Amino acid sequence: MAKEKAAPASVTSADVARLAGVSRATVSFVLNDTQSHRVSESTRTRVRAAAAQLGYVPNAAARSLRAGRNNLVLMPSSVSAIGRLVSEWVDGLLSELERHGYTAVMHAGRFTDPVEAARAWAELRPAAVLALDGDRFTAPAAEVLARAGVRGMLAFASRPVAGVHTIAFDHEAIGAVATEHLVARGRTRIGVVIPRERGLDTFARSRLAGAERVAARHPVTVTPVELSYTRESATELAGRWRELGLDAVFAYNDEYAALLMHALVSEGLSVPGDVAVVGCDDLVLSALQQPPLTSVALDLPTPAEIADALHALITEGTAPQVHGIAPVLVHRQSS
Repeated sequence: MAKEKAAPASVTSADVARLAGVSRATVSFVLNDTQSHRVSESTRTRVRAAAAQLGYVPNAAARSLRAGRNNLVLMPSSVSAIGRLVSEWVDGLLSELERHGYTAVMHAGRFTDPVEAARAWAELRPAAVLALDGDRFTAPAAEVLARAGVRGMLAFASRPVAGVHTIAFDHEAIGAVATEHLVARGRTRIGVVIPRERGLDTFARSRLAGAERVAARHPVTVTPVELSYTRESATELAGRWRELGLDAVFAYNDEYAALLMHALVSEGLSVPGDVAVVGCDDLVLSALQQPPLTSVALDLPTPAEIADALHALITEGTAPQVHGIAPVLVHRQSS
């Protein structure tokens, strides 16, 4: 029987120090970029070269214990499902957090109980938690994180959350703005797309609620219609459109709107003659559609504003309020 190969011993800072001919403290100063200790550039170059040669990576957990502060910003993974607009905005936020010395990590756990989610987040002892799906954040969950030493808690939510720095982001308002526009254009039988993709249901249901709130004030009906982000699903839905009897649709966002609009046209329905279509996010592709797509634009705070606010929460315990996300209708020919 072949003898199992022993796992290679992990490389330590002592190995790097030995190869570079310096102390372990010097290795720590160089690789952690400690500005309070002067190290010559030639020594820095020698230490970095030794670390690269040995494949040494500093232990972030140990560094956090020494510093008394973690540099992790935890973001629930649902942020990646919101759409291209917010995904691109998050990319900018990651760069701004790096500017402050933080590392953002996505947490992929799926939890129905906010307190259970907070306990899982707290195990990582992050410096901060930033939740774009802030309506799932609760005061008891914030207490769990605070007891674990999490200093920065920031959430985008439709209403204030005790113990959390809250920035207004009301998905119901998005559905309301889209529906008010369609009602003003004379539409009375409005479909609202509910994406089947996991992670979008909460946002979509809130947008549906906003549409229903507006419809309740008018002789208008609102019908939820499920759609997967696939050509097959859009074709199937478009094939049933005449049966559904809908004369307008708020399609959750621009990507679903463009997908469905092409399927409707392929089915022989005219846009906006037979069906008025409205998306959300006002992506570049919106104006390039045929016909150009009406969309609800979202006025977002800049990534720098959010990163600065989070840094202030972590270091000072307080931060100035940042303006919320406001929906603005951009009217084009699809409606």
